[in-house]
Amino acid sequence: MSDAIGSEFELRQLKPGHRLDLELRKAGLPRLATLEIDNGVSIQAVFGEAPSVSVLPPELETIRQAAETKIESSIYAALDKADIPTRFATDLELIFAGTLDLQRELVGGEHLRVVWRENRLDDRVIGEPIIDFVELDLGEEKYEVVWPGDASRQTHVFKDGGPLLTFVQPIKGARLSSAFGLRQHPVHGNVRMHQGVDFAAEEGATVHATQSGSVSFIGRRSGYGLMIEIEHAQGIQTVYAHLSAVNETLEVDQRIPAGHEIGHVGSTGTSTGPHLHYEVVIEGLPVPPLTDTRLSRIGDGTQRQINVSVMIEAARDQLAGLLAANG
Repeated sequence: MSDAIGSEFELRQLKPGHRLDLELRKAGLPRLATLEIDNGVSIQAVFGEAPSVSVLPPELETIRQAAETKIESSIYAALDKADIPTRFATDLELIFAGTLDLQRELVGGEHLRVVWRENRLDDRVIGEPIIDFVELDLGEEKYEVVWPGDASRQTHVFKDGGPLLTFVQPIKGARLSSAFGLRQHPVHGNVRMHQGVDFAAEEGATVHATQSGSVSFIGRRSGYGLMIEIEHAQGIQTVYAHLSAVNETLEVDQRIPAGHEIGHVGSTGTSTGPHLHYEVVIEGLPVPPLTDTRLSRIGDGTQRQINVSVMIEAARDQLAGLLAANG
């Protein structure tokens, strides 16, 4: 039995709370063994004439929630006060990094409304909650952000009802650890230009292409370590460096869509720890990835604007409905 289950799960990782259910034959021999591990995932072993081992995903219920809060000191405190997942503070800081400094420009009194979803199993929250819509009302200005949840992973930002920018986060929920511009190099110690931004993330976290394009380089390059370059329209290029691995199906000259999984976070090259170094290069010159909107505007068109308009209206309706249901 241990050999069967151990073929799909490292038994040394067993811990209190994992549950093993056995179904026995009349002779006392096992017919079926099911080990429930983390987040409702189960390893099931069938014994007898046709033995098999399989990993069973949980049957999760997706719950959507909404809440509103007033900002008094910080985004984090406002989220915590309203029982909104505080991990969204990182998402919001990253999204508004090129538009609004949430730590310096909020003076208090701003209103924040959030729609999010979470997966549940037997009233337990499984995995991380996922943010769907945010409305940040500053009084004189109103920002709205929509995450459509489709394969493109595109995030749409609106200001005062009009589209401001659209982009894909290279790593979901990552923390911005180093900005674009002059800085003291973390390894060499001298002051030099940082030509991109760094996202701190766990080793192996999935990295996504931030815009559709053609893969132009895969390999190692001096301090960048293992890296990928993607060519986009209008002379724009993106760079993803310090990777631990590249998606095994990725090839040079391959056309990929925005949001495509291209590799995994690592610490190769000149690096002090796991992170993604991300650059946007236009006509051969590096530009601030979080404030230069030219990459996000590639492919704008009438049909896309119509789809985005429908998306924002649906998000507003959902927010209103969920808040009304809350009473």
